[in-house]
Amino acid sequence: MSKLKTLAAAALVAAIAVHGVARAEDADPVIATVGGEEVRQSELNLALGGLDPQLQQMPEEQKRAAALSAVIDVKLLSKTAEKEGLQDDAAFKQRLAYLTERELHNAFFKKHVVDAITKEEVKARYDKEIAAVPVQEEVKARHILVKTEEEAKEIIKELDAGKSFVELAKAKSSDPNKDDGGDLGYFTKGRMVPEFEAVVFTLDKGAYTKTPVKTQFGFHVILVEDKRPQAPPALEQVEPQVRQLVMRDKYVELLAAAKKDAGVEISDPALKKAYDEANKAQEAK
Repeated sequence: MSKLKTLAAAALVAAIAVHGVARAEDADPVIATVGGEEVRQSELNLALGGLDPQLQQMPEEQKRAAALSAVIDVKLLSKTAEKEGLQDDAAFKQRLAYLTERELHNAFFKKHVVDAITKEEVKARYDKEIAAVPVQEEVKARHILVKTEEEAKEIIKELDAGKSFVELAKAKSSDPNKDDGGDLGYFTKGRMVPEFEAVVFTLDKGAYTKTPVKTQFGFHVILVEDKRPQAPPALEQVEPQVRQLVMRDKYVELLAAAKKDAGVEISDPALKKAYDEANKAQEAK
């Protein structure tokens, strides 16, 4: 009975081991062999990430084929390079050491910056940026554009008599938005030509110009329908940009701590000056 239990236990362990290996292979299957060496899906994924931006626009299967071709080419020639002993070349070792350090830098950046950002940090930075932006006034206006001052004066008389601004715009304006009753929507300063802007922001809500406004386009009669503080963009609209700011802050903080611990000395005075100035400019952003 004891032997049967032992055999059963051994069979169970073996089954678990085989099942575990199968699962690992399923997660990273072999997709090709080169000289008997396996090429796995994980290698293809790395190659896909390293494709030229122009190749990234290709259909998915063409991208996969291009990436696989790159992996196979690398494996074929790297074997030949090893036979020639290029891996022992001093310049190769130096470059390999730099590339290893760069990839470690990137992995650290991903772990402690990209993946470490929280929604709360993004929201806090958004609130800080929005609070620092001066609130601008925006107006909602309509206009009627005509060629001569006399036409504009006549339209103002009709408005004084109680005629509809929208209907007059549809009937007499030469602007392309006449079918919308001359509607210009909401806008802030800096969006219109100076002569137009100098008048429209002085009008009260519901008021229209009592004298024609001349610009390079002709003569305008302007109606202000609403005035309000400009609403800031929603977090959802600017989240990628805000996240970039948080990433930069985290990165600068990590670098400052690392420099303090390790110390950085630059022997070339001119290069040191340029390095220090570049870092000050980066930190000031």
